[in-house]
Amino acid sequence: MTEQSLLRTTLYDTHVTLGARMVPFSGYSMPVQYEGILAEVRAVRTGAGLFDVSHMGRFLIDGDDARGLLDWVHTGDISEDMPIGRARYGTICKRDGGIIDDAIVYRIAESLWMLIANAGNKEAVLKWLHFWRDERFPQSIINDSTEHLSMIALQGPKAIEIISSISTFDPEEVKPFNITRATIDGDHLAFIARTGYTGEDGVEIMPHAEETPRVWKMLTDLGAVPSGLGARDTLRLEAGLLLHGFDMNDTINPIEAGLNRFIPKDGVFCGSEVVQGARQNGTDRTLIAFRTLERGPVPRSHASILATGESVGDVTSGGFSPTLDMNIGLGYVPPRFSPVGTSLTIDVRGKLIAVEVVALPFYSRPR
Repeated sequence: MTEQSLLRTTLYDTHVTLGARMVPFSGYSMPVQYEGILAEVRAVRTGAGLFDVSHMGRFLIDGDDARGLLDWVHTGDISEDMPIGRARYGTICKRDGGIIDDAIVYRIAESLWMLIANAGNKEAVLKWLHFWRDERFPQSIINDSTEHLSMIALQGPKAIEIISSISTFDPEEVKPFNITRATIDGDHLAFIARTGYTGEDGVEIMPHAEETPRVWKMLTDLGAVPSGLGARDTLRLEAGLLLHGFDMNDTINPIEAGLNRFIPKDGVFCGSEVVQGARQNGTDRTLIAFRTLERGPVPRSHASILATGESVGDVTSGGFSPTLDMNIGLGYVPPRFSPVGTSLTIDVRGKLIAVEVVALPFYSRPR
């Protein structure tokens, strides 16, 4: 796509003014970095970073069948008992169990729900929602609110203090994986969810699109550091969070991806027969985490994973962890090579790199 054909979030001019390096991403022109990835990662781990994630999909689903629709397309437990204000993480699967996307569902009100889809998959998710609405859940109303509601992520150990100082958000009331309606600066109404993709505490703020540049400025004036997609990818990898299109896709099911804990054992959803069968019978491949044993080139996506000289799998994500000062990554191998402590080798452009299988997450924030 040309620069002219790329979509722009309502914060585009703000990013350019701040000197961000803009790159094409999922059809949008998005900031990959400002000061630099290492500095932005450090800001999130020690203070607060601010990300524009308005390119992600935001779908509001209402009506008598809204809950049933979401309970069918999403692997999480979207039951009548799910409290108002609660969030559920899970996947959206095809009939064969392949992952169309991973998504968070929020219960906003008695019959009003919000689903957040990844930017590159939002059209596929919206099409899937419409298909099942027409097929089985006609009393559901699906509204694409992506252009009307922006989304900015304030993340880091100082994030809650910052958002609480300018809004009615109350961290004592809104625990992690919950959402609330709040006012910012006395008059900006927004959804504020205590969720994120960095491994730190923080919030994802969804104000009206036209109000977002002012909200962004208020947050940066209070010390939040503008951060780009490069830092966000490093942070999520350090936290052991998967990226759709790399660590999972529509040929991989949630059990292979190690997402068992997000699927109720008796859950019934689209693809559940295949997914629950994989849980019971095992799989031919499984996701592993690894760290390199010495300095050297970084294993990247598609690099071959070797055991005793034979290729047994592929890297899906890899990078340098500035927080841990080591190279880390994810990949798929047969289960017999997955126990923590297993020694493997990765072919990085012809150079063989020794790695060790480790437990996830690589990094956990101090409690």
